[in-house]
Amino acid sequence: MSVDVKYRTSATATGGRDGRARTADGRLEVQLATPKELGGAGGEGTNPEQLFAAGYAACFLGALKVAGQQLKVRVPAETSITATVGIGPRAAGGFGITADLEVTLPGVERADAQKLVEAAHQICPYSNATRNNVDVGLSVA
Repeated sequence: MSVDVKYRTSATATGGRDGRARTADGRLEVQLATPKELGGAGGEGTNPEQLFAAGYAACFLGALKVAGQQLKVRVPAETSITATVGIGPRAAGGFGITADLEVTLPGVERADAQKLVEAAHQICPYSNATRNNVDVGLSVA
């Protein structure tokens, strides 16, 4: 696979799931905490699954806008994506994640909304990175 990289960034984590993470430019710095459901204290920090959900939702919305331009369907400013990310043991061993994206496109006909979501799923870098590796559910609210 060849990618013509236009932007590159990095983040460093220390202390694992109960540590800290910070981007190289310092724009994002977060305390991490393991959720109680995974055996942690719960704490006030965030966790990698929350960060992944936020990133996937934002990225998918960007892809939806590109799809709207390509399909000549207006994507309303009030459009929202809710990404729900799950984590748990895999039958094959280790851990895996799942992602469900709920897309809200106010005022867009259901058939057009479905076309937009399907096109965005082919465009979105997160969708392309997870394809055939992570179970991703798509729904139009």
